[in-house]
Amino acid sequence: MSPVAERVLLVDSYDSFTFNLAALCRKASPDCCIHIIKNDQLSFQELLSYTDYFSAIIVGPGPGSPEKPEDIGAANHLWGVDDSRLVPTFGVCLGLQSLATQYGGKIKRLPVVKHGQVSVVEHTGGDIFEGVGIVKAVRYHSLHVELSGSEDLEELAWSFDDDEKTKIIMALKHRKRPFWAVQYHPESVLTEGGGFEVMSNFWCLARSWNTARNRSPMPWDSKASSVFGSPWPNLRLPSISKHSTDSRTVLTTTLHLPDLQAVTICELLDVTNDKSPFVMLESAAGPGRYTIIGCLHTSSPHITYTIGDDFLHLQQGKSCSRVPLESQDVWSWVADFMNQRKASGGLPNVPFWGGLVGYLSYEIGVEALSIPITATGTQLRHPDMNLVFVDRSIVLDLEDGTIYLQSILEGDQKWLIDTTELLRSAAQEHSTPTIVAPSSLNAGTSFSLPDGKTYQNRVSTCQEYLSSGDSYELCLTARTRITLRDLPLVPSETESPSWQRYKFLRELNPAPHAGYLRLHPTTLVSSSPERFLSYSRPPGATFQLRPIKGTVRKGPDVTRTVAEKELKGSPKEVAENLMIVDLIRHDLHGVVGEEVNVKQFCAVEEYSTVWQLVSVIEGKAGDEVDALDSRWANGALGWECLKHSLPPGSMTGAPKKRSVEILRTLEDDERNVYSGVLGYWCVSGAGDWSVTIRSCFKYDGRYGCEHAPGAPPDDHDEEWHLSEPEKEWEEMLIKLRSVLRVFGYSASREN
Repeated sequence: MSPVAERVLLVDSYDSFTFNLAALCRKASPDCCIHIIKNDQLSFQELLSYTDYFSAIIVGPGPGSPEKPEDIGAANHLWGVDDSRLVPTFGVCLGLQSLATQYGGKIKRLPVVKHGQVSVVEHTGGDIFEGVGIVKAVRYHSLHVELSGSEDLEELAWSFDDDEKTKIIMALKHRKRPFWAVQYHPESVLTEGGGFEVMSNFWCLARSWNTARNRSPMPWDSKASSVFGSPWPNLRLPSISKHSTDSRTVLTTTLHLPDLQAVTICELLDVTNDKSPFVMLESAAGPGRYTIIGCLHTSSPHITYTIGDDFLHLQQGKSCSRVPLESQDVWSWVADFMNQRKASGGLPNVPFWGGLVGYLSYEIGVEALSIPITATGTQLRHPDMNLVFVDRSIVLDLEDGTIYLQSILEGDQKWLIDTTELLRSAAQEHSTPTIVAPSSLNAGTSFSLPDGKTYQNRVSTCQEYLSSGDSYELCLTARTRITLRDLPLVPSETESPSWQRYKFLRELNPAPHAGYLRLHPTTLVSSSPERFLSYSRPPGATFQLRPIKGTVRKGPDVTRTVAEKELKGSPKEVAENLMIVDLIRHDLHGVVGEEVNVKQFCAVEEYSTVWQLVSVIEGKAGDEVDALDSRWANGALGWECLKHSLPPGSMTGAPKKRSVEILRTLEDDERNVYSGVLGYWCVSGAGDWSVTIRSCFKYDGRYGCEHAPGAPPDDHDEEWHLSEPEKEWEEMLIKLRSVLRVFGYSASREN
């Protein structure tokens, strides 16, 4: 009879580092099975009836306090079970605080919060620290425990705060029961010495305790499986109703026209007609390389979806269908849509052969977090998913001046020939695109900026949430409205003010992940510097995220050395970057499993106008899932990864769910398009999405699907929206002004 597999129960208190902890546990015990449940998924009595199935329990970290039942849930009672029901248990952060309070410890606030800070931890060298040397540990906490003479608990490790004056407990054990806990985060990417080593020691202690008492977990059965499901990593693709083996062929024509600009090409392709849809994803500055222009036509499928609906809209030409989602969610429906549109034969060096291009809103990510959404504010509602299928495209390689014309329509050689002639003719004319000054686009413009006092009061409220342990980091935003008065009733088909604004913005603030999307009823003008998620073509797809936290504007005296000192030398900037890195690792581990690595941590990268602190996190799926994704799902694993990574952690803070809930109480309006993502899903299975920041967007209900959300406006004013996240009011104004200038804004208006 084969031995029963070691099983671990990991109790998740809605943290954003839980899957990192699971990965660390698996590294310390490669053959163990890890089952993860939320702390409120079962009552304590229900949970207790299953603990005999497990070799060990981990009480994970999370926001809040163990003194609040809603924060800790059933996990708080695991420390007080009868001797006959004991299971070796390891607590982390909130888990340690929970253990301490169950045996007389008191919760106190730290004099200074320690979110994303690294501290040297001293320890006894025994128990979970057996054979462990110097520990440099990452801390995410604002609360700590004092034992007050508890006879049941023993300190194992500690750190000193406040210039070595204040001793803070960093690890505990119960003197008689198999309970150990640490206050710091052993799973963080920057924890050294106290991560894998401590988790391995816990496993040794747990095994020894179980062996000494002839305790082994009950064999897994259908009863347990029905409650806890499959163990982590539970790799699965989106639900796809119809698997397609058909594949289109990519037709490609290659041109070398290094002097032909993307803006010129767009103006050859009807971008100036505001009635028509248009999409361009532009690398307007390094380190971006490729610009993608969609060559849309009347039959290009246009998909829009609004959160809360059980249907979506699919528009092709004048036909607009309301498509029921039935048993699917919108993510699975789109995965089905793309599964029917595979293509092959494109050039491997070209990142995009055709596929979906558009944006996803911030709120569609909030919906994926299972947070109830109720409408706020009075603005017209932008679609939360707004995508168009591109079957003809032009891709520019900024590095070598090559232009690729591509079509995935059968027998479309004539379009390739005609477009080739059009571009060659334009290149011979050597024309320079005209940029119209924003002041000449309209005279009656009003600006409604956030109220400084209100914003600063909300920053203070955020700081209180950080001090109370409810969040480690909060990304507060405030909305600015720009209203353009007395626009023409019928827009010109040869002049597009929004396109002129985009051209002006790309001159003011060239960005590697810029974009101009006119997908009615939304027009989005973006100069985003931040790639969110990219995934390469399967098989062997790599999933990469590149969070930015920390920016210094360039100047005559701001050399790389100066930028390195200001960014990498700033504990605040590194801490904020670290929190998002650990959050992203968690998001990736949750989808692709164990193979997640930080390829670059807090490197200073040079951009056109700024120096930025950038980290790179990569993940790869296991061979079995990767093979399925390649054969059947056309990159749906990347789509699944996107779904579970939204909203972008750099735009929420951590832990993500609690932080989003807090921010929704502090911000007046839904964010809509802002701080979502824009990008593409290629027919080859690859994808690339950037964060919608340094952007503005407007609603225009005069065009597009007649059934789409929101009615046409009664007047002919035009309202644009933009937001910027920043703790410091003055810094936020500086960032806002860089975009507001495309509307003719001057800082003198603030006086």
